Amino acid sequence: MATKKTTIPRGVSPQKKKRLAVESLGSEKYTRQGNVVVRHSGHEKKNGHVNQNGKAVRNGRGGEKVSGRADISTAAVAEAVETGHLSELSMGVTGRNGNEKVWAEIELDAWRIFKIMAEFVSGFEKMAALGPAVTIFGSARVVPNDKVYKLALRTAELLARQGFGVITGGGPGIMEAGNRGAKNAGGASIGFNIELPFEQVSNPFVDRDKLITFNYFFVRKAMFMKYSQAFVVMPGGFGTLDEFSEAITLIQTKKITMFPVILVGKKFWSGLIGWMRDSQLRCHYIGENDFDFVHLVDTPEEAVQIIQRFYPENKYAPNF
Repeated sequence: MATKKTTIPRGVSPQKKKRLAVESLGSEKYTRQGNVVVRHSGHEKKNGHVNQNGKAVRNGRGGEKVSGRADISTAAVAEAVETGHLSELSMGVTGRNGNEKVWAEIELDAWRIFKIMAEFVSGFEKMAALGPAVTIFGSARVVPNDKVYKLALRTAELLARQGFGVITGGGPGIMEAGNRGAKNAGGASIGFNIELPFEQVSNPFVDRDKLITFNYFFVRKAMFMKYSQAFVVMPGGFGTLDEFSEAITLIQTKKITMFPVILVGKKFWSGLIGWMRDSQLRCHYIGENDFDFVHLVDTPEEAVQIIQRFYPENKYAPNF
């Protein structure tokens, strides 16, 4: 089968070659055939048979299947662009027994790592300059006249008066209450906002110079885990449970330093803690010591006292 090679014109600068290499990645898929790096098309053909899903099938004795899987590095693609060995030929990977599962579609997106690195660097630099802080989690759906909103507001005020910054997800509800309380008490009001398909505007109580917007949820979660000296968890939904469970898992497995995880609202949270004890603990899936850092309280004053007792010498450090 003939291949159509993409060549680089003579006299192109190294900078332009690099740009062309990056642009060539796009959403294409690549593999290597001998010394040629190949770009995948939507329809692949081999021995006259075409699979409309981009999978070529050879009907020989071996029953060989060829998929659209990409198995070539970004560096190799860039090199191929520069040397003129980037081909339009569709090529796949041979299975060992002809029955392996294959990707319906996969993109070569190794360049995305630089965007992820940039988010980490920006977050690390800003948070290192702000000092110790406590994160408040809870439902985004509560309104200012809700009892839980007022609990979060009071908790944030007390934390700020103790010298802690207050971190939230930067949105409405409990997040707004936390930032509002910190601002009322003259403390650092920090927001970790997230870019979503629909616009999420940060609440007006986040300090503008302390607003960090993330594209990747996992980078944002890493910042919560690294810089929070405690989690104060108000009543909330799935997102609140996610942050709570991730924190206790990372502490249990010693992937991060232990810090207090405080559940505010005994009536709301006691059912969950009771289920953990009656089911998980009874089956020996967790240990009694896994509750050492989980606290159940009803008042903001109790929450702040737990944090103060946990750091009697005021020695604070990032958790990993």
